[in-house]
Amino acid sequence: MPKRVDAAERRALIADALFRVIARDGLGAVSLRHVATEAGVTAGMVQHYFSSKHQMMTFAMQAASARYEARIGAAVGELGAHPPPGATLRAVLANFIPRSEAELHDGRISLEFQAYAAGRDDLTGALAEGDMQLREWLAGLIAQAADVDEPGAAIRAAGLLASAEGLGLKVLSSGMPASEALSALDAQLHLNGIR
Repeated sequence: MPKRVDAAERRALIADALFRVIARDGLGAVSLRHVATEAGVTAGMVQHYFSSKHQMMTFAMQAASARYEARIGAAVGELGAHPPPGATLRAVLANFIPRSEAELHDGRISLEFQAYAAGRDDLTGALAEGDMQLREWLAGLIAQAADVDEPGAAIRAAGLLASAEGLGLKVLSSGMPASEALSALDAQLHLNGIR
């Protein structure tokens, strides 16, 4: 009887290999062959699931996004059944600041994916949509936590998200300690009336 192949499992195996290649060697090293070697499979198997590097990269970007969503969901879940909006907001934004080796690894991968997506309309559109949904959610939390109107909350959400992402970039690129970045994030939350 032939062995059953789980396509989702194989795609995940290939995406994990792609993450390792990017984290270790950078985006320029990504090719179907290089990823196949990293995954311990044939290039033909990779091509069976992904007909091009772009298709493989798009799938891997979605998988990386799902990792972030799961991490954020877990952080919010740790706050309990009905957390205050300010605590939820901090938990979400703090996840853009890498605090462990695994988060540094994922942060490096995220930066490479953002560089890859720049100038590719099919990818920037999807990233823009996800970013908009996140900012709308954050704006709702800010409106509750700081008692501000919708337009004001939307502007604050954009600013706080940019601050968290920028602080995460400082941790990744210039070695800013995560504790310092988190203190700076807390100061930004405080300045925005969020306790």
